[in-house]
Amino acid sequence: MTPAERFDAVAAELTAADGVSLPAGGRRFGGQALRRHGRIVAMLTQGQLAVRLPAARVDALVAAGHGTHYDAGRGSPMRQWLSLSPQSPLSWSDVMREAVEFGAAHRDHGSHLPR
Repeated sequence: MTPAERFDAVAAELTAADGVSLPAGGRRFGGQALRRHGRIVAMLTQGQLAVRLPAARVDALVAAGHGTHYDAGRGSPMRQWLSLSPQSPLSWSDVMREAVEFGAAHRDHGSHLPR
């Protein structure tokens, strides 16, 4: 399964949650992204999964060797974004779900996803 197919399969499962969507329209920045109430929480970029998580969680995952801080090409890593390669042992489904829940906590204080 390609990274795009993998992302799309997990994203399709997660869009059942309130406020979770994929962008409409053509490819542009965030064109292959999962959004929670309009804000990007996970995206596929250059074949890698980038997810928005609490900074401490990102730091812990990076320290454990599970990914890197995501850099949007500006030369400075983003502290709340983790980048995972397709070879990462972490489940894309789990980290994308975690990103959606983190996005929910900022807006509606803990809405839960269907399991």
